[in-house]
Amino acid sequence: MQNRAGIAAAADRNKEPILAALQPLLAAAVLPRPEGARPLLLEVASGTGQHAAHFCAALPHLYWQPTDPDPSALASIAGHREIAARDNFLAPLQLDVTAADWPLARADALFCANMIHIAPWEAAIGLAAGAGRLLPAGAPAILYGPYRRDGAHTADSNAAFDESLRARDPRWGVRDLEAVAELFEAAGFLAPDVVEMPANNLLLCFRKAARA
Repeated sequence: MQNRAGIAAAADRNKEPILAALQPLLAAAVLPRPEGARPLLLEVASGTGQHAAHFCAALPHLYWQPTDPDPSALASIAGHREIAARDNFLAPLQLDVTAADWPLARADALFCANMIHIAPWEAAIGLAAGAGRLLPAGAPAILYGPYRRDGAHTADSNAAFDESLRARDPRWGVRDLEAVAELFEAAGFLAPDVVEMPANNLLLCFRKAARA
């Protein structure tokens, strides 16, 4: 049977900068459980599965759970998992972030790259709500992609990208960082740490607040 692992050029370009930013965030926030079991990181909208393959190899202390709503993406992820042959690269799950019930009950961290600008705003709402349900206090929800800040694009290229997205689907578009932060704060997270990334992207790390 032919392997269906797909390749996206953007994922190849950004996987190393994202990994470099992820490693200290996860080292600080996701520790092995007392019983010695590996913590589980949930990746939302895994796409081709290239990030999952690259990151699980560099983060062997974590189980990496990829997900996607698209059957063709799930097939690609499964192809990369077959090539990687790593025990911490879990079989992909189908996940619609807007659904009230997700196919797992808990995670120790969440990562989502390049989803909320290529989806209706309801996807961002669902992502924040789901992260709030699944993650324990102190756990990180980490988002990567382009954002507007203080109502303005951070680069002309992002403005052009935003225009092209909205031309494809008026429900899409580069999101305001402040609006996304409001969603996560309403779901029980602290204000994000913001890491500037190459190509005018940002990495946002929201940490689940402890209950009062």
